[in-house]
Amino acid sequence: MLLWINGPFGGGKTQTAHEIRRRLPGSVVCDPEHIGFGLHRTLPPGLRGDFQDLRAWRQGVVEVLDLALTGHDGVVIAPMTVTDSGHFAQTVGRLRELGHDVRHFTLLAERETVLRRLRERGLGHLVGGGRALRRESWAVERLDHCLERLAGPEFAEHLWTDRTTVPGTADRIAVLAGLTLRPHHGGRLRTRLRQTGVAIRHIRFH
Repeated sequence: MLLWINGPFGGGKTQTAHEIRRRLPGSVVCDPEHIGFGLHRTLPPGLRGDFQDLRAWRQGVVEVLDLALTGHDGVVIAPMTVTDSGHFAQTVGRLRELGHDVRHFTLLAERETVLRRLRERGLGHLVGGGRALRRESWAVERLDHCLERLAGPEFAEHLWTDRTTVPGTADRIAVLAGLTLRPHHGGRLRTRLRQTGVAIRHIRFH
């Protein structure tokens, strides 16, 4: 089974994916964004646009996830924002055509909630909200577009996360996908430290 976790940049996809991986034995996170980063590194800086527009990215995502789903004995989790319906059909849709059990979820939140999360993402709470938000300007510029596009019916199933913790969102996805997660243990501080570690390892510079 593939759990594709969609949502706006800063919407909690990566945190939720790693929460599920931590609590679901045998599961693995396969991040399609890394394929895009690899393609960008092969191009001159002036030609590095949206890597999702590259056919090589869409084909590469399908090939890599098909291999993972075929060769790995466990759930595969892909946290990735996709707002273009054509790109969605050529990735999620194509994997379904290949016979894979793909469960797609879109994490949504109010605009101010996402902006707050972007300020806090990575080292934001240490270096200052303003600097953190500037670093995430690429995500902020696309926020309204993402929220509008992802609210469409083709990107269901929608999960609103404004008042839900990351462990709570993971629990909801597991129930909807028919999976059983290990219980969530640890207090608020321990959870916060764990999530900060995930965020630091996934800081994005655009």
